[in-house]
Amino acid sequence: MPTRFELANAIRALAMDAVQKANCGHPGMPMGMADIAEVLWNDYLVHNPADPKWFNRDRFVLSNGHGSMLLYALLHLTGYALPMEELKNFRQLHSKTPGHPEYGHTPGVETTTGPLGQGLANAVGMALAERLLAARYNRDGFPIIDHYTYVFAGDGCLMEGISHEACSLAGTLGLGKLVVFYDDNDISIDGKVAGWFRDDTPGRFEAYGWQVVRKVNGHDPAEVKRAIETARAQQERPTLICCKTVIGFGAPNRAGTAKAHGQALGEEEVRLAREKLGWSHPPFEIPPEIYAGWDARGRGQERQAAWSERFEAYARRYPQEAAELTRRMRGELPADWRATIEGVIEKARAQDKPVATRKASENVLNAIAPTLPELVGGSADLTESNLTLWHGAKVIGPGDLSGQYLFYGVREFGMCAAMNGLALHGGMIPFGGTFLVFSDYARNAIRMAALMRQRVIYVFTHDSIGLGEDGPTHQPVEHLASLRLIPHLRVWRPADAFETAIAWRAAVERRDGPTALALSRQNLAPQPHTPAHADGAARGGYVLWEPARPPEAAIVATGSEVELAVKAAQMLAAENRAVRVVSMPCLEVFEEQDAVWREQVLPGALRKRLVIEAGVSRGWRALAGAEGAVLGMDDFGASAPAAKVFAEFGFTVDNVAQKLRALLG
Repeated sequence: MPTRFELANAIRALAMDAVQKANCGHPGMPMGMADIAEVLWNDYLVHNPADPKWFNRDRFVLSNGHGSMLLYALLHLTGYALPMEELKNFRQLHSKTPGHPEYGHTPGVETTTGPLGQGLANAVGMALAERLLAARYNRDGFPIIDHYTYVFAGDGCLMEGISHEACSLAGTLGLGKLVVFYDDNDISIDGKVAGWFRDDTPGRFEAYGWQVVRKVNGHDPAEVKRAIETARAQQERPTLICCKTVIGFGAPNRAGTAKAHGQALGEEEVRLAREKLGWSHPPFEIPPEIYAGWDARGRGQERQAAWSERFEAYARRYPQEAAELTRRMRGELPADWRATIEGVIEKARAQDKPVATRKASENVLNAIAPTLPELVGGSADLTESNLTLWHGAKVIGPGDLSGQYLFYGVREFGMCAAMNGLALHGGMIPFGGTFLVFSDYARNAIRMAALMRQRVIYVFTHDSIGLGEDGPTHQPVEHLASLRLIPHLRVWRPADAFETAIAWRAAVERRDGPTALALSRQNLAPQPHTPAHADGAARGGYVLWEPARPPEAAIVATGSEVELAVKAAQMLAAENRAVRVVSMPCLEVFEEQDAVWREQVLPGALRKRLVIEAGVSRGWRALAGAEGAVLGMDDFGASAPAAKVFAEFGFTVDNVAQKLRALLG
């Protein structure tokens, strides 16, 4: 049987060879963390290479994703569908081994990592999901949901501010099945980190409420094994294992230096490293005995089969719980979901009093949350402003992880990254609230949700200058346009309670990406909706109000500005001018519609178009066209009551009507 050192050297060799062949990449971390990975994956990690999506598997997150060859080597060696040819094509077009791990692209990759710290925050969400599901479904003698979340993280991950947000929350919640291996190798891209990173990292995590295992020799399997045993013995607190390693371990001239971090070692250094490590095999060649020492397929299939047998017994004893959990594992919605949400939409259509869309959103939550046990909500310390806590919701907190609502604290970035982890784990539909202006804090986590096509919902309230007195620091201007630039993210800005319910339906039913709801602080008047408008609003853009004769111009508006558009069109109708009003709650969805629908709503011949939105105008100019105009915000707002701010920047019925007259001539 191969020794542990020989098994770990297989990782080092594959990392060196793949990076050298690509002539780019990061060999240092895989070489430095290979011994830790060997102990974890061979002795502890519960997984099945034949079924990477087995629900009760342990989750492994490579937060320092630049060291992707560590993960690819592990997946290949343990028996996942990642053949050697893919490792030889590391970082090449269409390969399964991109520069950083990508969820949904490579079997066995649990989350897309590379932006440092986010994998660690994703893992907090995964560990939370495991605890939430266990609290709801486990019964005495039936630990159906029972797995760990393991993370590899480096200095860079812990320098990023998101690590504080996420790890502080994890300690507060006592996520005892979260185990993080800190690769303390003293090196980052710029050199020795002592010049810019002298934190007392163990003390910091102890202050969060974590168990910390200090001063583990990351190249001593016995020490690593003892540390993991210590971590697994503690179920009330997450654990940080501080592993001292040498970056580029085995490379005689580059080990322990920044040169091992992010560039190929060079053919001569690779040759010398092989000699020093005692690895005599040619590039990309793994001896049969090494493969046998790593192969996890038989063990994984046995573990999954045992779990499946246990689940079948559980289903006989608790059929209702088993059926619900199975549905959630599949990502399906309850059988009565459609009837529930259609009732909510119809009730909203009958709304006859002005209501803020944030309040309309709360009304939707009050109706749907009791029927959606997978819905896990929260807010970044703005619950009473976002109106995200529904009636009867049980709050998740220290000592009780059986609820559906979480106070995230002032942690917008950490919240959104943890929501990614909740979604990735499965069985959850997470949503989180904050002010739209603070989406900037969370933007990269939103981007990652879109990149991974995860069902995550953002409740962004106080969506425009209409929030009033808090002034330009809190009044989002560029944010709608900025979010619309993110591929696969859908941004809904509903005009009233009816469109808000439509937006929530779209967000919950969507399974191929995240959704942002931009909601008003101020009350908005209900619009005159027909039953047919439900289909139109669901298509992202539709004719809300039509003049008595064929239109000669169109107003396109979103959110709070739809009310202005309708009143201005009615004002011009009294002057015998015909203006169509198009409500555009979701530009992305409208643009996805077929040409027939788009032409029906905004005919090419209807070239006189005025687009109005209390946000930057640049993103709307293409829709307005050469003969159209945009009424938007191309400066920051002001501190005053909402009505006065809107008037100051021209968002009044009279001004909209005047701009239409100018267009019509």
